[in-house]
Amino acid sequence: MNRNVAVLGIAATPVGKYQSDASADIHTLEHEVLAKLVIEAMKDGGLPKEEIDSLILAQCRPYTQQKYFATFMANYLRMPCAASVMEVLGNGMTGGIALEQAIRDIESGRARAALAMGANFESATPSAEHMNSSMRATGDVDFHTPFGLTPIAWYAMDANRYIHEHGSSRRELATVAVKDRYHASLNPIAQYQKTITLDEVMAQREIVEPLGLYEVPPRGDGAVCILLCSEDIAKASGKPYVLVRGRGFYHEGVHQISEIPNDMIAFNSLQRASKNAYENAGITAQDLDFAEIYAPCTIVEVLASEAMELAPRGRGARAAADGETTLGGRIPISTSGGLLSRGHPAYVTPLYNMYEAVEQLRGDAGKRQVADARLGATSCELGNYNAAMVQILEAVR
Repeated sequence: MNRNVAVLGIAATPVGKYQSDASADIHTLEHEVLAKLVIEAMKDGGLPKEEIDSLILAQCRPYTQQKYFATFMANYLRMPCAASVMEVLGNGMTGGIALEQAIRDIESGRARAALAMGANFESATPSAEHMNSSMRATGDVDFHTPFGLTPIAWYAMDANRYIHEHGSSRRELATVAVKDRYHASLNPIAQYQKTITLDEVMAQREIVEPLGLYEVPPRGDGAVCILLCSEDIAKASGKPYVLVRGRGFYHEGVHQISEIPNDMIAFNSLQRASKNAYENAGITAQDLDFAEIYAPCTIVEVLASEAMELAPRGRGARAAADGETTLGGRIPISTSGGLLSRGHPAYVTPLYNMYEAVEQLRGDAGKRQVADARLGATSCELGNYNAAMVQILEAVR
């Protein structure tokens, strides 16, 4: 059996600061936030909870008090499931893996409908604790971690290499931050909604040369719930829905930075994953109306856009500077405001990307709506795009 899979309902919190300080008398709890989103997503899709056969949760951050979270949520929601109840983990790809597992359960016929959801709370965790956890999770503990090599440092090296190879500049790369903030100013769930100028971006203190404060992702909290179902259920609902038309995945067999000489800014895994997704969907990159890309820094959006064939190699930064990736441009990218401005609660960021793609394809994006959006793509990554996942989505109205 190989059934078509649709996204029928969505719900999300605005990205912000929800995590309570450890000493607080009253705490905001992830399961309470998620339960409200489940109700909203089910209402949005018009399905009763009895239709749900799978609960796939993006694993919570290690700071979360409640462990074994998936089965706890099944109990809290009073939701027996016949296919799957599980948590998944894959760093920045965590939310994407949750979506993929939900899709597979429906595609195989094991589930009629599934929820992919998660909450990422981290804003009240001390920075040193958060960074230590991040370095141990995303770096080689025998080499990268002892020397303090952070994810932002990888991307800064990418930026320097890109500037060197393609005659770009920090100022050209920084136009991505300006564009993303403009998109976020039109998004009611974005963490930062005040527009910024290029001079303001350039004036910020450097975090890791050549990336400044507005060119790297903020810390924030958020939660998302996505309702997926078989296409026959979506059709019967009478509601507009989004069809999962194609998917692609590729892992290079590398953990973050390879010790084997390679093209560090090619994002080979994303090239392969997007190629697989386009072939699976029967389209080319030129058929896309927009892309919601997992891009923690300005340089990552540039390199990811090139790897996905949305801009020629070495021209991604210029495309952003020329307005090609802005709303109204040739191929709008990160219409939500992206990770830089919509926000980046990492474990659920791919779910936020899906939320934005569905809003666009249903025509519900308001002032940031891409005109006549029919086909869109989302991406997510492991580490410095050592692995990538791409989903191609189609509007059915």
